[in-house]
Order: sequence, then structure tokens, then C-alpha cells
Amino acid sequence: MTTYDRIGATYHHTRRPDHRIGLKIHEALGDAGTVINVGAGTGSYEPPQTVLAVEPSAVMIAQRPAGSARALQASAESIPIADDSADAAMALLTVHHWTNLEAGIGELLRIARRRVLIFTWDQAIFRRFWLLDEYLPEVAAFDDTRAIRIDRLVALLGSARIEKVLIPHDCTDGFGAAFWRRPEAYLDPEVRAGMSMLAQTGEEALRPGLTRLSNDLSSGLWHERHADLLDRETLDVGYRLLVTDLEELAGLQSNRVRAPAR
Repeated sequence: MTTYDRIGATYHHTRRPDHRIGLKIHEALGDAGTVINVGAGTGSYEPPQTVLAVEPSAVMIAQRPAGSARALQASAESIPIADDSADAAMALLTVHHWTNLEAGIGELLRIARRRVLIFTWDQAIFRRFWLLDEYLPEVAAFDDTRAIRIDRLVALLGSARIEKVLIPHDCTDGFGAAFWRRPEAYLDPEVRAGMSMLAQTGEEALRPGLTRLSNDLSSGLWHERHADLLDRETLDVGYRLLVTDLEELAGLQSNRVRAPAR
């Protein structure tokens, strides 16, 4: 049983794609005519040119909307398709779940002809998020064990452009920091069930911190402490897009090979 066979049952309504994040992802895909979505889940942010979704969880596949791209139940580390199967391969908020990161990145590079796109987060920034820093240090500690360093991803990709993804205050996709200006949402067990960092930490461990949050919201202390957030439209909580242009990468590698010895 995969992780999302256990925790992914609510994703179809708690993890609705945010159109602003979607626009940034689709812009990063550029002119890719065909796309493979690896670790595809329920199909969030899949552009119309998606030709295949790779997802290990049957529970997640069952929640994909009608008309979605064909889904292949397989792991990111071993995708049974040919080399260069699409212009681009994308992996969105998934690499931290892979059991063999090197193999998974190798598969992205193998199946894509022109571009690889990864959406992830920078843990050094993310763990300063008020929910983790002030209320749920247990979650920060858990995320420390699974978060993938950005520099490690760049090294495995060979090269990558790193883009900040600012999170809007009314983000419709209920991932970890989506409710940075709507703290009461974290008290909703259904919302928490759609966040792997909370669902995998477990309700027992979360209870003391959530009780403190509830009390601080009731007393007004949270709003007093975070008054600077209340008028903000977006926030950098560490989410990042990594974009690798394989043609540029091949050129760089070719230049290194041709460079004369000194």
C-alpha cells in the first residue's frame, strides 16, 4: 500500500489546483507539446498537452476527473515507457515521497526530450513558517527527514533554473502552507487530511499545538502576533520551481567535453 492509498482519499476536494500557481507551472513548461506528469496524484496542474500520468496509488488515480490523461500505475523510480517519450516531464510536490531519489530523477531525464520541471520546497525557508515554528515543531522535525535539498536536486538534474512560487492568501490548493493567512483552516481535520506533512505526523502528536493555535485564535493573540500578514496578498514560504532545459544542458556538457585541458 502506498502512502496515498492511506491518506489521499480527500484530495479531490481539499487539493483543488490554484489557477495562479497553475499559470506559473504552465509558463515554465514553455512550448512543450507533450507532457508526462510523474507522481501525478489526482491530476492537479496537468496541462491539456499531458499524454500520460504516472501514479503509484490506486486511490489517487480513482479521483482523477473524467477526461484526464491516461494514468499508468507505476512508481517514479521505474517507469515502463520508452526513452524520450514526451517533450517534458513534470513532478509536482512529489519528490519527497520517492524511495530512491536518484532513480526517480534519472527517469525524469530519461523520458523527457526537452524539459524537466520539479515543484518542491526549500526546507530552510519552510520550517520558519509560523505554523511549524510556533505551534507544530514536530511537523518541522518530520519534514526535516523527508525534504529534499534544492542543491541536491539541481546536482542530480545537472542544472536548473530556480523560480520562487509565491503563495496567494486565498490559495485553493490546500497544501502545507496554503492557509498562511487563514489559520483557522488548520483546525479542520478534513483540511489536515489533505496535507501529507500533517497526516503523516499523526493527530496525537498534533493535538497540543493545535490546541494552542485554537486558543490563540480565540484570544486574538495570533492576529496580534501576525498583524503583518493580514494585508499581504502573497507570501514566500519556500515553494520553488526547478526547470531544466535538456537542450541547454546537453550543450553545456558538450562544451565541457570539448574544453581544452590547461
